[in-house]
Parts: sequence; structure tokens; C-alpha cells
Amino acid sequence: MARNFRELEAKMSPKARARSDAKSAKLIREMALKELRRAMGVTQEQLARALRINQAGVSKIESRSDIFLSTLRKAIEALGGELEIRARFSTGEIKIKQFGAIARRSAIRRVSRRRRPKAA
Repeated sequence: MARNFRELEAKMSPKARARSDAKSAKLIREMALKELRRAMGVTQEQLARALRINQAGVSKIESRSDIFLSTLRKAIEALGGELEIRARFSTGEIKIKQFGAIARRSAIRRVSRRRRPKAA
């Protein structure tokens, strides 16, 4: 017979519950793009429409371990998020901001291309 998780959790010791909470928090903080999309309740088809590609393209993006930052940024933005790149050192953490500038420049180029009058 299946048991409700809340019932099982109530029987756990405070120490075991703390370990479980820490593990689930870590899993939530670290997700592959596919897991993130699923957690957001978005299908590959929905993401494909937002990215203006086909579903197979989303599948390829999700299965690759090495993708362009611009592709990842577009996917994250399509899911409603914002991509930040950070470097961690023993002395602290630094946000790398040049990628935001690249994204803004490419967005400006896209907008300016749309505004150009068509040649007769």
C-alpha cells in the first residue's frame, strides 16, 4: 500500500528531516536544462514555440553538454528566467557581465533589422 510522504516525513527524526531538506534543496539548486523545463511545467513543444524552433531542436539543446551561452540564455528567458554567469574563487564570487552586454547588443540588432524599410 502506498503511503503519503507527509506521513513518512512526520515519523522521521528531526536530524533525518534536516538531512532530507538539505538534499532536496541542493537538488532544486542544481538542475539540468531538461529538469528545469519539466519543473517549470513546460513541454518541449511549448519551449520550441517560444524559441521559434522545432521540438527536435529543443531535444538537441537539452541533450548537449556544450551549448552556446546565447542559446542557453534564450532558453532560460523563454522559461521566464534570467541567465547569470558567475565565477567562484576562494576570495569570493564575481558576476561576469560581458554576456549581458552581448545579449543586449544582439537584441538591439534584431530590433533595428526589423525597423529597416524594405528596398523597393
